Amino acid sequence: MATDTSVPNDAPAIEFDGLTKSYGSGVLALDSLTLTVPHGEIFGFLGPNGAGKSTTLRLMLDLLRPTSGSVRIFGIDCNDGSAEVRARVGYLPGDLTVYPNMTVQASIDLFSGLRPGRVSEAYVNQLCDRLSLDTTLRNRELSHGNKQKVGIVLAVMARAELIILDEPTNALDPLVQREVLQILREVREQGSTVFFSSHNLPEVERIGDRVGMIRNGKLIAVKRIEDVVSQRLTVLHVRFEEPLALDAFLGLDGVKEKFRNDEGREIHLEVSGEVDAVVKAIAQHRVLAIESGQPSLEEEFLTLYEHGVAAAEAGDDSDA
Repeated sequence: MATDTSVPNDAPAIEFDGLTKSYGSGVLALDSLTLTVPHGEIFGFLGPNGAGKSTTLRLMLDLLRPTSGSVRIFGIDCNDGSAEVRARVGYLPGDLTVYPNMTVQASIDLFSGLRPGRVSEAYVNQLCDRLSLDTTLRNRELSHGNKQKVGIVLAVMARAELIILDEPTNALDPLVQREVLQILREVREQGSTVFFSSHNLPEVERIGDRVGMIRNGKLIAVKRIEDVVSQRLTVLHVRFEEPLALDAFLGLDGVKEKFRNDEGREIHLEVSGEVDAVVKAIAQHRVLAIESGQPSLEEEFLTLYEHGVAAAEAGDDSDA
């Protein structure tokens, strides 16, 4: 008897429930991931290399089996109903493998044949044009970036209900990266859900609805993009002509002094939110040099996580 693949009315696009993967010898690649992604959302799954991002995506496609817990897509268990799940998902792996002697066009035709009636030749041609992908090349002739373009076309061309991407802009030049992100916006507008891993927070900010940070296999924070932007940190390194008083920046909201040299002339500040007030305070003194930057992805999310814990302890669950 065929399995009913209809989406239950109340089933989210993705539901992780205590999903855990251990590779033995004490190596815990994924630790009790619990998360729900609704239909029509672009969800950025962020973390440094080795954090567990690719493991999570492989568990979603039943390419790996969990040690415990489960993941369901459209209400279908990804282990028991993997064939049904894969029929409704477009996937870009982090280690795409294509037949080396095939041309790009032959690879597209092969994968299109696996989804009869669902791939528009006109749409495929449009994608290839937008990504500047030469479909006459053989796969063995492709650069890393062009191979990535092939993977994006294969993942998106059927406009599946759910599109899962592992580092989709890896090895692409900035103009192509921007085009890929625009394509993902468009498929979301057409009704697809997008779940993609990345180690690039600004990239996710440009198209995401929500973002989750995974660290050492554990989900440490999930935030709406607007909350990330409003709470994001700016680091200012300032060198003054004269030493500054210890209380020079006291009373300014969201400003922390992270370092001061012995002379008090070089100061590193960490600013959350707007920088206008601190820039005006700095301008009251003679400045020899100033540099601005942002902390690492992990540092930024750890700060957001700490803010979330503090809010929860105070009884504020607005970021839940």
